[in-house]
Amino acid sequence: MRAGRFVQQPTGYSAFEPAPLPPAPPVQLGTELARLLSAADLALGRLDGITQILPNPDLFVAMYVRQEAVLSSQIEGTQASLTDVLQFEAGEGEDSKLRDVQEVVNYVAAMNYGLEQTALPLSLRLIREIHARLMQGVRGERLEPGEFRRSQNWIGPAGCTLSTAAFVPPPPHLLLPLMGDLERFLYDETLPPLIHAGLAHAQFETIHPFLDGNGRVGRLLITFLLCQRGILSRPLLYLSHFLKQNRTEYYDRLQDVRAKGAWEAWLAFFLRGVRDVAAQAQETARKILDLRTRYQDLLQREGKAAATLLRVLDVLFAQPVLTPATLEAKLGVSYVTANNHVARLEELGILHEMTGYKRNRRFSFAPYLALFDSAAPAPGSKPSAGSDEL
Repeated sequence: MRAGRFVQQPTGYSAFEPAPLPPAPPVQLGTELARLLSAADLALGRLDGITQILPNPDLFVAMYVRQEAVLSSQIEGTQASLTDVLQFEAGEGEDSKLRDVQEVVNYVAAMNYGLEQTALPLSLRLIREIHARLMQGVRGERLEPGEFRRSQNWIGPAGCTLSTAAFVPPPPHLLLPLMGDLERFLYDETLPPLIHAGLAHAQFETIHPFLDGNGRVGRLLITFLLCQRGILSRPLLYLSHFLKQNRTEYYDRLQDVRAKGAWEAWLAFFLRGVRDVAAQAQETARKILDLRTRYQDLLQREGKAAATLLRVLDVLFAQPVLTPATLEAKLGVSYVTANNHVARLEELGILHEMTGYKRNRRFSFAPYLALFDSAAPAPGSKPSAGSDEL
């Protein structure tokens, strides 16, 4: 078979043994696939371009990294929201959500660590290090963080077995040669970057080299490859929301690759996701610019307080959940002054009080958060066998 074959194992179940990449015969860039590749490349170029004119693109990137961490972790069953994560970062988190928030924080740490290393080619060692950071101190930490699995895993609904699973990845004795083949492919830059990333992601998910965390690492792999290939100057492409919305088709396309060698159909699906997600991120960037301009114009009418309130606005884009004490430390002003600024921004509709208390109050830059949090899907459910569904 073009993508590999299902092989019956000694105990009776069948596991998939993938063929090395690139596919043979090669991917055919017919009219439709070429059109989608062009559209996805154009959308990524426009996204990369608009971020260059943001006042502080690193803040935009930081929020997108957090959002992707939330969405990707929600797919695996966490209940944490973007606001929960921001409260945790501000030292104001709820103990009841600490475990779920820690999974998201780990995802951010794993992503940032991987991005710091993209000057060098992706390697199996780096993939294991990213996985170790992802799983540290959270659910799945007993399932060999940072180590390729030494036992068989499987994918399917809760309660399924090896014989009833929707998909059984390759047996553990094949992992090192298969991952070695994948590592060599990651170094191969002869294919268009998006085709390269799409093939690598599907192959990683098929191999499923870890006992847990495969979906999250596989999604990170896409961003790492595009940054390494120079397609993105900043990590702004995240497909978790698209894959969540199109979960059934995602499974079907990957299964068709394995069963039928349908690489072109998978790549068409992948490129549609890149095109749509990049266009959505570009629109979010525009809305951020509009929001900033609107509030700058509003605050410039505040007389003598205008200059300080504009500084507060800059703080809010970096830390959209805070307390008066946080602002006191950030601006180097008295608590009373900071509290007065917060009260004025609340009157203007820029800040929203979150607790409902008269003391120990916490505020959010709700109009800004809404640009990110509104896209979050409902939390998903955790699959069986300690293995990521996506």
